[in-house]
Amino acid sequence: MGPAGRARLAVLALLGSILVPLVAAGLRSVLWALLGIAGVALAAVGVWWTLAHTGALRALGAALSVIAPVAVLALYAAFGMLGPAALSLALWVLAVTAARTALSPGHTAVGPSGQAVDGAPHSPWVLMNPRSGGGKVGRFHLVDKARAVGCRVVLLEGGQNVTELARQAVADGADLLAVAGGDGTQALVAEVAARHDLPFVVIPAGTRNHFALDLGLDRDDPAAALEALTDGVEFRVDLGYAADRVFVNNASFGTYASVVTDPAYRDAKARTTLRTLPGLLTGEDAPGLRARADGTYVDGLQALLVSNNPYGRAVDAARPGRRERLDSGLLGVVCVRVGNTAQAARLVRGPRSGGLVRLSAGEVVVEADTGSLPVGIDGEHVVLPSPVVCRSAPGALRVRTPRRRPHAARVVGGAADWRRVTRLALGRPSVPG
Repeated sequence: MGPAGRARLAVLALLGSILVPLVAAGLRSVLWALLGIAGVALAAVGVWWTLAHTGALRALGAALSVIAPVAVLALYAAFGMLGPAALSLALWVLAVTAARTALSPGHTAVGPSGQAVDGAPHSPWVLMNPRSGGGKVGRFHLVDKARAVGCRVVLLEGGQNVTELARQAVADGADLLAVAGGDGTQALVAEVAARHDLPFVVIPAGTRNHFALDLGLDRDDPAAALEALTDGVEFRVDLGYAADRVFVNNASFGTYASVVTDPAYRDAKARTTLRTLPGLLTGEDAPGLRARADGTYVDGLQALLVSNNPYGRAVDAARPGRRERLDSGLLGVVCVRVGNTAQAARLVRGPRSGGLVRLSAGEVVVEADTGSLPVGIDGEHVVLPSPVVCRSAPGALRVRTPRRRPHAARVVGGAADWRRVTRLALGRPSVPG
């Protein structure tokens, strides 16, 4: 289905999502819609109380976050509105999805451009972390497969300095650097590769491998990345910096970064989070973050995510989604500002609530009232002096990937512009901007 067809589907689905409740309940459907919104708002308040308080108020919040939506669904069912409401919601989701894809048909994460590489490197060097990803290096026999294509393999052991290992490899004559490990290790070696203008190969042997995901690599088959040495393409992508620390994905500030720096977090994630969040959200330990993204200033933040290129859809620190490009020369900024019950309730308004602020900038300055800030940099947790200056290094890294990238996903664009969608559906020229 072409863009015009998707636009017509979007308009029809949107009309259907409005007509279904009107047919089922007439003008009373407005009251049912308001009831549903009130239920979601009360649930948001309940979640906020659960996270930001302790004792009786936390228990009340947990109960409210469950009871409010259940009560709304029970009322819908009792008055015969559950089916129409579900159908209307499904049509609305279909409408938004079709509208976004109509205006942005999709493209690969880093684009199809890339120059084919002639010949294999003479002295490729690979750093492998045998503990990453639950032992993917051993499970996929990566050491033997890398050596079979001429790589010098170094296994990372506890206490070794990753950056120094990569620098020594360059001094010894390596003409390509690669990493089989997590994103934090990838970032450290990528910086050395960028500094010496050497090609860099990502072997997704970590747990999440967000960088490999956005490069379109097959995370279920790490050995396939070795094809880059014999049948590869090369292109340039950006690197991000938080102070002097490089990141290929993102740097997180605020509540998430503070929670995960707690020594108890690794062994008891849920318990540690529930114990520490109240103080971080509303207590004396609340970070009170402020940020300046180019010419835009935001304050009163509980959390902040600065990414190497903007993410294409809503994100959180644990599951940050996908990036449409890795070569825009911009940082993505996602700010979370929910400081009280009223702001939590307003989250049902979505982007207009003010609780979630999304920006793009070439430089972001993050600061707090404290002299230092805990930061999660590609999953590695450090403490940096405040303020922390984040910047983009456009095109700094030469990335080499296999010619075939079966998981180079189609990325959907941003919020739907219904005026443009309607004109496209009617076969009229689109109005720019």
